[in-house]
Amino acid sequence: MGIHRFFTSLNDLERIIRAPGRFKFEEHNVAAHSWKVSQYAMFFATIEERAGREVDWKALYEKTINHDFAEVFIGDIKTPVKYASPELKEMIAKVEEGMMEKFILREIPEEFHDVFFDRMKEGKDSTVEGRLLELADKLDQFYEAFAELKRGNTDKEFVVMYRIALTKILDLPLPASIDYFKNVMLDDVINEDTAIDVKEITRQIISEH
Repeated sequence: MGIHRFFTSLNDLERIIRAPGRFKFEEHNVAAHSWKVSQYAMFFATIEERAGREVDWKALYEKTINHDFAEVFIGDIKTPVKYASPELKEMIAKVEEGMMEKFILREIPEEFHDVFFDRMKEGKDSTVEGRLLELADKLDQFYEAFAELKRGNTDKEFVVMYRIALTKILDLPLPASIDYFKNVMLDDVINEDTAIDVKEITRQIISEH
């Protein structure tokens, strides 16, 4: 038992491919995803801070960097499956939580248990930092799906991923961030040349909000 086991387990995140089992022009792994999520969250936290909201930067970075570590145990579950029902999503979360708890008790030195239990708990909550994590996580799903649609991937799952991610982003209670995303970033998105008509899909979802 020792922190060595935790550090070596981080390598496994590089081998877990997101959206498994589908043809993709670009493969993305969980380790890279976590880094990108931290970058997105850092930017939008700046937007929120400039709008007058207080941000706990330490909590934000801990949430974003660690939010998918539990996928070391169960891998990445396909988006349509994971969100098939609230009950299934809750069951998956409980499995992840239980395995994470056992890992900490077994592999992390006892004097750091409290720290790891706090850092590895579910980060998506009602705090500003939790909402920013949710936004950043969905934004990476949005960009991964967009990249496939842009290059002409005809797998309908990426249209579903794009729609789910965009809808969830627009529904988040982060007015300053969502306003920037909707009025600045999406304008750039729909003006890109894409093999599949992302512009029409995007405008349809916006019209529903």
